[in-house]
Amino acid sequence: MSAQAGGTGEVAGEALAETFLAVTDSVAALQPGLSNLEAGILAALHLGLAEDSRSFARVFGIEHALVLRAVETLASEAGLLALAERNPRTQRTRYAASEAGGAVLAHLHG
Repeated sequence: MSAQAGGTGEVAGEALAETFLAVTDSVAALQPGLSNLEAGILAALHLGLAEDSRSFARVFGIEHALVLRAVETLASEAGLLALAERNPRTQRTRYAASEAGGAVLAHLHG
């Protein structure tokens, strides 16, 4: 791989990271009661980075148990996620934006 190709990938990765952080900040501003993790889960869903708890945990290097707790909060207390499926063995939980969550995400531009 050439240095130029590696540099291009780095720039794209940095741009995606900046976009993710900006979208996370926007979600947090729209929903001030959310934790940074909860806002990040919604941001990643909006950007198509993760649609299940295991993927989010792996991509962002966060313990799966913490992600599961945040997903549960987003689904039950906040009402911003709809749980689609949970693997009983691995606890991988697939989710989508609920109607309320979709309304929040519709305000984002990332």
